[in-house]
Amino acid sequence: MRRILFVEDDPAVLDAMRRSLLSMSHKWGMVFVGSGVRALAELERGQFEVIVTDMRMPGMDGAELLRKVSERWPHIVRIVLSGHSDLQQTIRLVPLAHQYLCKPCEPPRLENTVERCVELQELLGAPGLRALVGRIRQLPQLPVTFAKLQTAMEDENATVHDIARIVSADSVIAAKVLQMVNSAFFRLARPMTNIEQAINYLGLNSVRNLAISAEVFTRWPVSHAALMDLEQLQVHVMTVAKITQSLTEDTIIGDDALLCALLHDIGYWVLIQECPRELERAISLAKTQGIALHEAEERVIGANHAQIGAYLIGIWGLPYPIVEAVAHHHAPERVQQTGFDALAALALAGALAPADDTQSFAHSLPPDRKVGPAYLAAIGAPLQWSELERRVAECLADGER
Repeated sequence: MRRILFVEDDPAVLDAMRRSLLSMSHKWGMVFVGSGVRALAELERGQFEVIVTDMRMPGMDGAELLRKVSERWPHIVRIVLSGHSDLQQTIRLVPLAHQYLCKPCEPPRLENTVERCVELQELLGAPGLRALVGRIRQLPQLPVTFAKLQTAMEDENATVHDIARIVSADSVIAAKVLQMVNSAFFRLARPMTNIEQAINYLGLNSVRNLAISAEVFTRWPVSHAALMDLEQLQVHVMTVAKITQSLTEDTIIGDDALLCALLHDIGYWVLIQECPRELERAISLAKTQGIALHEAEERVIGANHAQIGAYLIGIWGLPYPIVEAVAHHHAPERVQQTGFDALAALALAGALAPADDTQSFAHSLPPDRKVGPAYLAAIGAPLQWSELERRVAECLADGER
């Protein structure tokens, strides 16, 4: 039975939460407390898989509580349930909370969020994946500029000027920021050349996403070029990212979905550096048996590139929706989805892309199975398949002009 700790300083709200979740008592062991101090005491006494906390509380607030939990019990899934949308408070939570839910939150949504987080933890702790990671000499470290941005965003006293100073010190990231803000997508009246103004315009999350994608794909060493064309893989990644952006334009999942797309094949960078022989055997197996490469990877290596990539970005502390989407982008049906989320956007973008990642390999490989209209209907997406196709055709045509 999964043990969940709920933290809420308002007694009436805490009691209402207890009543609304009564139906979950057969599968969750739930403890309800009224302060951060009491929460830490409960954590000292027993094992928990998940903590769900309010943000604004007297004494120790939710951010401080989650900071302590992340340091002392890093395995615990950390969820914020708050009725406040203060930007500065939200920024503090970026490195600390796996999920952020707004009040009022219906019990089915909370249940689904908790279950998906725990299932992802279990996936990333699977024996095959642990064995593989144990063989890797050194996992890539969190990119430096991205790490600095994470730390700055966690600091409640950080300003846009502080963020701009970090970005300006990195010529690659600065160029990416200016390239993005001056792209046709934003249709600015005149070119923008000021980093601080660009960050204000794009938003901190977009800048953070640009930082990690730029560092990962321009600074990792490239080897075993005969086995896989990493430049071609990056073309595929950027195409999927562009499609994902078109599918999530003007939605609250836009930032997360874009970062998922930019990182969804990051596991191949790990495999090609650390396990090239095993990857080559998986390629051969996929070709001879006519199976998808990610399935062959699981048979030969014990885990596929999607799971390995998810493990890596999970270690880096990226939000759970992003880790989950990367882990399941080849098989989104494994996750119980209740709507159009980052995982759905990534899976659909992959299905609608002109080519998949197998085009990056020297050998001709069976195409991956892709989701279709039935999947779109099953998750209750707000768009029809024809509308998705129209958006993709339009965004790809824009890229050719």
